[in-house]
Amino acid sequence: MRIVPSLISIAAITGFALNASSALAQHAGHQAMGHDMAQADLLDAAGKSLGKAVLMQHGDAIMVQVKAAGLTPGVHAVHIHTTGTCTAPDFTSAGGHWNPAKHQHGRDNPAGAHMGDMPNMTVAADGTGMLTTTVAGAMLSGGENPLLDADGAAIVIHAGADDYKTDPTGNAGGRVACGVVKKS
Repeated sequence: MRIVPSLISIAAITGFALNASSALAQHAGHQAMGHDMAQADLLDAAGKSLGKAVLMQHGDAIMVQVKAAGLTPGVHAVHIHTTGTCTAPDFTSAGGHWNPAKHQHGRDNPAGAHMGDMPNMTVAADGTGMLTTTVAGAMLSGGENPLLDADGAAIVIHAGADDYKTDPTGNAGGRVACGVVKKS
């Protein structure tokens, strides 16, 4: 009977190792193809980890994936902010939304949108959510207005949904999680 738990443990460890080596190989492959990558560890005001954001340069766009857990169920705004600082408890140190073109906020605003405006993320009853989106015309580094400039950038999850039109914040409520974007 002791063989079964050992085989299960070996299978679990092998599966974890294969997933980890696959992720590392994929990361190395993207870097070898010239894709810049960055990530942000998302923390709440108490410093508890709520998830991660991964950003990857793909041509003239940044692909963004946010995975979070431990959030209040419902719809939450997720934005890229201008400053790579996440000082709790309110995370206002992250500044406003990334907006190099000086537009107004929101995809539904005729004078919008900010580069840092992204779609809302729906968080399930179990507190988990995932957002995958592309920021067109954006560069992690290089170019006229790179995201990772001298003062960096942050990913912020807000308490409420973005209404996609109210300038400058989308009426999204307080900031409940923040992560400094770091090149990886």
